Amino acid sequence: MKLEELEKLLQAKVVVDSDNLEFNIDSACSADMMSSVLYYHTPNSLLITSLTQPHVVRTAEIAGIKIIVFVLNKQPDQVTIDLAKEKHIPILVTPYCMYTASGKLFEAGLPGCLNK
Repeated sequence: MKLEELEKLLQAKVVVDSDNLEFNIDSACSADMMSSVLYYHTPNSLLITSLTQPHVVRTAEIAGIKIIVFVLNKQPDQVTIDLAKEKHIPILVTPYCMYTASGKLFEAGLPGCLNK
């Protein structure tokens, strides 16, 4: 699934854009515990979370996560935005809760990290 598709499906606003629109996301994970993200992630996935602090971007970088989606219209601060730009990790903000965002992606055919 491409960034444009995610944006439409999740009715999301792009906060940090990508300079690479050609990459495809293969799976998704939803978590607020970054230790779970590190344990259960798969490369080339996206992370759905309600946490907006810089440590989420650092965790995504370590885990090879390509996109971060913040739920419930939660806006990241400037430090998080700047770090995501530096690490080339797009950030989207969706009005949906984590459950609904995950369900919409699953319904559209994007598997969860543990289902790969």
